[in-house]
Amino acid sequence: MQPLGDLVAVIEQATGIDVAVLDADQDEHGLTMRDPERDAVFIAVARTDRPMRQRSTLAHELGHVLFEDWADSDTGRWSSRSPVETRANAFARHLLVPLDGLRAFLGERSPVDRSDLSAVVQRFLVSPTIAAIALHDAGYIDPPTKQEWRTGLYTPGLATRFGWSDHYEALKADSARRRAPQQLLARAIRGYAEGVLSLQAVATLRSMTRGETEAELEGAGVVPADPSTLRNAPAELPEPDVDLDALDEALGAPDEDDDDTDVPKATGGAAG
Repeated sequence: MQPLGDLVAVIEQATGIDVAVLDADQDEHGLTMRDPERDAVFIAVARTDRPMRQRSTLAHELGHVLFEDWADSDTGRWSSRSPVETRANAFARHLLVPLDGLRAFLGERSPVDRSDLSAVVQRFLVSPTIAAIALHDAGYIDPPTKQEWRTGLYTPGLATRFGWSDHYEALKADSARRRAPQQLLARAIRGYAEGVLSLQAVATLRSMTRGETEAELEGAGVVPADPSTLRNAPAELPEPDVDLDALDEALGAPDEDDDDTDVPKATGGAAG
C-alpha cells in the first residue's frame, strides 16, 4: 500500500536481479535481457531527466521478468499494443500506485481537484497519466476528467504550480545519473580489495575518475591487499613434517624388525 522508494534498489534487493542505468538513445527507455544458459536476468534503463518515466519503465521491465516474457532473438520487438506489453503496463501502474494505498492516502474526499492529482504524483512518484488512470480506477474521477488530466498535464507544471519544484529537481538529478548494478559493483570492490581487480575497473563502473574512486574507497577503509601477503616464495615455506606411522598402521605394514615378510616397506610418497 505504501509508495515505493528507490525502485532500482527495491528490484535488486527483492529479486536479486542486476539493474543498470545507462546512456541510451533518445527513444530507448529500457530493456530486459536473459542469459538462458545461466538463467541470469538483467534490467537496463536509460538515464533521463524524466524521473517518473524512468520509474514506470523499471516497473514495466520488472513485469516482463515476473511474467517471464522472454523473446527469442529472431522474434523482433514486441508491439507496443501486444498483450505482453499491455500486461506489463498494467502491472507497472498497480505496482507504483496500489489502489488500496491510493484510497488510504486520499480517504473519502470528493471531488478531487488538480491539487490532489499533484499530491498523488508527488507521493507515488508517477506521471500524471498513471495517476489519472489510478484515480479513475479508484472511483475518484470520471472518464472525461481522466482524459483531460492524462493529455493536458505534466509533472514539471504540477511541481511548479503546487510548490514542490525543488523535490522534482532532486528527482531529475538522480534519474540522470549513470548507475552500476549494486551486486556487480560490490563484487568489483571486493576484487579490488583482494588485489585482483584494478582501480580503473572500479572507477569505470562508478563513472568516476581514478582519483575520486581511490579517495572514496580509502575513505571507506577499502585498500588493495599487499601482494606480499598473498604469496610466499618457495624458500620462505616451512619444511614439511610428514609422519607416516599412522599410514603404516592403517595399511597393516609390518614392524621394521620383521625380516620374514615379502611386503615392501612404505618409504614415502602419497597415498591416493
